[in-house]
Amino acid sequence: MAYSPKVMEHFSNPKNVGEIKDADGLGKVGNPVCGDQLFLYIKVKDDIITDIKFKTFGCGAAIATSSMVTELAKGKTLDEALKITRKDVANELGGLPPQKMHCSNLAADALHNAIHDYLIKQGRESPP
Repeated sequence: MAYSPKVMEHFSNPKNVGEIKDADGLGKVGNPVCGDQLFLYIKVKDDIITDIKFKTFGCGAAIATSSMVTELAKGKTLDEALKITRKDVANELGGLPPQKMHCSNLAADALHNAIHDYLIKQGRESPP
């Protein structure tokens, strides 16, 4: 299973690692099959993601996709960030082996969950 140089870069030197204690939105996702777990935190000002951090417990691909999704979302409006897809994350990393595609699902889903969490807290969206 070969990873692209971009996957290896984001795994070896992940961007935006950490936790935002007073986050405006939190996305939590996990995959019980592989054991990966991801927490994604966002700060929002004027509907723009001004800061974003993640904590991932999982494989190299899960860490790389988490790092990449934070890079894709930072500075974007909420609407733009909600359009980031699982495929976008994988493509930006130069692709993922088929058995690791679920990792890009985790990253994109965590981002969307964090945005929905923020919108619910703002009273702009109904809880699921």
